[in-house]
Amino acid sequence: MKTRLFPLILIAVASLSLGSCSYNKLVTTDEACNAQWAQVENVYQRRADLIPNIVATVKGEADFEKETLTKVMEARASATQVKIDPSNMTDEDIKRFEDAQYSFGGTISRLMSVAESYPTLQANKAFADLRVELEGSENRISIERKKFIEAVQAYNTLRRRFPANITASLFGFSKRATFTSKPGSDTVPTVDFSK
Repeated sequence: MKTRLFPLILIAVASLSLGSCSYNKLVTTDEACNAQWAQVENVYQRRADLIPNIVATVKGEADFEKETLTKVMEARASATQVKIDPSNMTDEDIKRFEDAQYSFGGTISRLMSVAESYPTLQANKAFADLRVELEGSENRISIERKKFIEAVQAYNTLRRRFPANITASLFGFSKRATFTSKPGSDTVPTVDFSK
């Protein structure tokens, strides 16, 4: 009887050991995703925080398009209101977040395009400095989004691997959503100078 019981006990101990290691790794990678999402929100917030300074600088141009400034501030307000719980985010949550951020980014691009028509604004050092800060923010956003995608990939890969997949299903570690590219972003734009 003892010889039959020993292998069963050994298997049970090994299973528990593997399961606890998998659980700890799942917790670690899940928390890494949460931390990286916080960093994504941080860089988007940095960009949003720059906009009031840019708008205040641009307002110095007496005949600057007021409608453009209003749209920028409305888009900023809309983008900063989208909050997501990183531990429960879905593909729809990320799409809602991305849509708000793309809309905000579009109004910023419009503001910068319109600003090019104002030579005194272009010569303004404060505006030039803010423009450089904004470009830096856009680069940071790209980097942090990439890191978030990598963190989610590591987590999702771990939760699908054996024996972690068993632990993940037992303890409710579900697949995490991540950023995807906008439809049509894989198409190279056509540039035609003949017109």
